[in-house]
Order: sequence, then C-alpha cells, then structure tokens
Amino acid sequence: MRRSRFTAYVTSLLLAAGLALTGAMTAQASQLAATGGYVALGDSYSSGVGAGSYIGSSGSCDRSTKAYPYLWAAAHSPSTFDFTACSGARTGDVLASQLGPLGSATSLVSISIGGNDAGFADVMTTCVLQSDSSCLTRIATAKAYVDSTLPAQLDKVYSAISAKAPTAHVVVLGYPRFYKLGTTCLGLSATKRTAINGAADYLDAALAKRAADHGFTFGDVRTTFTGHEICSGSSWLHSLNLLNITESYHPTAAGQSGGYLPVFTSAA
Repeated sequence: MRRSRFTAYVTSLLLAAGLALTGAMTAQASQLAATGGYVALGDSYSSGVGAGSYIGSSGSCDRSTKAYPYLWAAAHSPSTFDFTACSGARTGDVLASQLGPLGSATSLVSISIGGNDAGFADVMTTCVLQSDSSCLTRIATAKAYVDSTLPAQLDKVYSAISAKAPTAHVVVLGYPRFYKLGTTCLGLSATKRTAINGAADYLDAALAKRAADHGFTFGDVRTTFTGHEICSGSSWLHSLNLLNITESYHPTAAGQSGGYLPVFTSAA
C-alpha cells in the first residue's frame, strides 16, 4: 500500500511538472512569436484590399492599416515588422519581390497566396458576366489548375520561406467562402454561388495540404466568416463594387479584424 501511494504521488508530481513545462513552452513560443521579427507576405487578402486606409507608400500594392498583419503587429509589437504583401500577387511575385526581409531573426511569417494563380479574378468576371454553364466551365478549369500546377508553385514559395527563415513559424491563411446559400439574394444565381463556394473549398483543401507537408500551420477562415458571407445581411466581404472594382469580393475592414485576425492570432 505504501509503495502504491508513493508511486501515485510521484506520478502526480511528474504529471504536474509535465503540464507546467508544456505551459511554459507554449508561453515561450508565443513570446518568441511576439518579440521576434514578423514578415507578412502574400496577395490582396493579406495586403488588405477592400479594408481601406491604404498606406500611401505601398502604391498599387494597397497595403492597409486595417489588414490583419498590421493589426496583429500593432497589438503584439514584434521586434521588426515587414509588410510586403501586395495586391494581385501570384506565387512568382512572392518569390521575386517579397522575401527580402526574411532572415534568421524572423520568428513569424504569414502568407495568403494561390488565388490569383488559380485565376480568381477571371473566375469572378466570367461568373458575373456570363451564363451558369460558362461559370461552371471556368471554375472547372481553375480546379484543374489547382490539381495539376498550383502544388508545385506553392512548394517553391514555401521552400524558399523555410530556406531564408529556417526557425520561423509560418502560418498559411486560406480564403473564405463568398456566399451564404439558401437565401433569397439578388445577383448571381444559386448555381453560380454554390459553385464559387465549392471552388473556395477546393482551393483551401489544396493550400492546407501543402502547408501541412511543409510543417506550416493552416489558418482556416471559413469558420469565422460563416454568417458574414455575401447575401448574409451582415457581410464581411464586398460584393461587386463598380466604384472601386479592385475591392470587389475582398474582405472589408470588419472581415480583416473579425475574420482573419482571430484565426491568425490563434495560429501564431
């Protein structure tokens, strides 16, 4: 009996120590992410197109002070913050012009990329202006690209990030579904809305797979945007905006702060 009690006592002490160590390691990792250098890469969903308050010096990249990278940096005060995400960026653009700030001191990287490679703008143009069948055909072409070509392009970007910032924690952010389905909504047909949402899911699945294969964290924003899609009555996404066409189908400031920021903060 005494030996059993002693064994149980020692086991309890070891368990408590293990939990304390785990907590300390988690806190340390969080502290490192906050105090090390943070680099925000990617396309318009990371630069903040649609959120307004664009930084004048960013030019056509349209980097916003209301974008999730800027909001996170303001709240966590990393030792350095480099914001190179740019509107319209594809994987090749990230490789060519966004990776400069990465280095051994970089502890955190965020990136959203792949939508433009898959033809996001052309898909939406086709679906807005043409028939259901044309929309479905264009989406099928985009999915085929996601299957055949995009993975290798993502591998190039992710490998380059790891090579330049080998100790960084990398968070790959996905894309939201655009439409709330099952509601009466002016604009695109239910067929088109359903297909566009399916395309977003298809792309996110590919991004999550490549991120996991590189040991990166995937930030899935579809949950936070649920209930805030176009046609929801409380949309965090711009619909077609004829006054500023580039902001069409991009997150609003609320989408950045309420949709992207919590997911990134949790993943970081």
